[in-house]
Amino acid sequence: MANSILPGLGFHHIGLKAANFEKSQKFYEALGLREIVRWGEGEKEIIMYDIGDGGRIELFANGGDEFSECGKWVHFAMCVDDVEHAYEVALAAGATPHIAPKVVPLDSKPEKISINIAFVKGPDGEQIEFFKEV
Repeated sequence: MANSILPGLGFHHIGLKAANFEKSQKFYEALGLREIVRWGEGEKEIIMYDIGDGGRIELFANGGDEFSECGKWVHFAMCVDDVEHAYEVALAAGATPHIAPKVVPLDSKPEKISINIAFVKGPDGEQIEFFKEV
């Protein structure tokens, strides 16, 4: 059945804070994950990996050994056709606003991309991202 409320809704990525960024890179690459794009430097470096079925893992440097209040998984991201609409639908359904919709140009490699994103917190405080590459 098609989802008429949020056209184009689907899984995009999940973000992981890596305690040892280089070790995590080697691990995911050994599993066959392919690097799609990376941006940032040092403690702010991020790599997006294709997990083979269109889904992705977003690996964050500087995760530390301890768990944040969100755990090591930072957020759950869903691709959508319209980030602003998805954000409003989530708020109307009872989500708490976290980061309002915005377009973020990335200084990424191998090519420069921009993303349209928004975040809400679900009923248990989980972070949910609505994501569209623009």
